[in-house]
Amino acid sequence: MKLSPNMDIQGSLQAVGNQFRGLDSKDPSSWPGIPRYALLAAVAAVVLTMLWFLWLKSSDEELEATRAKEQTLRADYKTKLQKAVSLEELKKQRAQVQQYVTLLEKQLPSKAEMDALLSDINQAGIGRNLQFDLFRPGQITIKDYYAELPIAVKVTGRYHDLGAFTADIAHLSRIVTLNNIAVTPSTDRDKSGSLVLEATAKTFRYLDATEVAAQRAAAKKGARK
Repeated sequence: MKLSPNMDIQGSLQAVGNQFRGLDSKDPSSWPGIPRYALLAAVAAVVLTMLWFLWLKSSDEELEATRAKEQTLRADYKTKLQKAVSLEELKKQRAQVQQYVTLLEKQLPSKAEMDALLSDINQAGIGRNLQFDLFRPGQITIKDYYAELPIAVKVTGRYHDLGAFTADIAHLSRIVTLNNIAVTPSTDRDKSGSLVLEATAKTFRYLDATEVAAQRAAAKKGARK
């Protein structure tokens, strides 16, 4: 008597199913071949799946880092492109600034010219019929590239003469500024109708080569500390 193919398949499936019955979960090594191989395949599938997700995560992080770098490079490129496009204009502006700085430097007296400048300020007041009650140069303050000299000034005179004096100061060939200006009526009975102007005149001079070298040396010494 011949068995049908369906009966063979059913028998094979039943035999395979029987191998999965009564398995000892604590000792997989005692399992029949098919359950052991099935377990190994399942473990391998789980491991491969975990490795796959870890690789995807790593790739995703690398992709995000690359995208961020791309954005940074794009922004850097745009900045450099704008600078390159406006380079000629920047050169023109730089030349204009240098010309302006040179013009200002010419308005700063040297150390040897300071006495002449102080005399010019004094003569500006005398030329306007003002009486100097105080004309006292203060302590010179050394800046990075120039020196500043404050002068305490107190003059007495008529309103229009005081105004003309301040205008003369503004039009001196050298830079002189009037600060902390205070104008009050004169208390001298012999000078009725006169006003008293008190101010701090500041003038500036450029540093000579020796002074500039001393400033740089002092700055380097301070930076080392």
